[in-house]
Amino acid sequence: MSRVVHFEIHAEDPERAIAFYRELFGWQFTKWEGPWPYWLIQTGPASEPGIDGGLMGRRGGGPLEGAAVNAFVCTVDVRSVDDTMQALEKLNGTVALPKMAVAGVGWLAYGKDTEGNIFGVMQADPTAA
Repeated sequence: MSRVVHFEIHAEDPERAIAFYRELFGWQFTKWEGPWPYWLIQTGPASEPGIDGGLMGRRGGGPLEGAAVNAFVCTVDVRSVDDTMQALEKLNGTVALPKMAVAGVGWLAYGKDTEGNIFGVMQADPTAA
């Protein structure tokens, strides 16, 4: 079995995307000292479950509005889907799919960041129906 160990965000404007995710989720970004612009993302302490990732400039053009998603969509564990989606809109992100119940699991919603990337947010709640 193969486990996901890293995720990557592609951004038309990396600095704008860094500001968005830093403010929305509190993620920390460190510029990588490699041959091209790349930032390492720390999403939380190593002692907690989860993975870290990276952010880079988008290559090959921007996202196509209304096109099907042809990538993995990562979902982030949050305390409150409602609060997170409100913050998302204040940070110039948009709601891609509003809050919905996943019976016995929790609340799920999908947002778009400032770069047009879709991501999910999940609030654990075994009473969701």
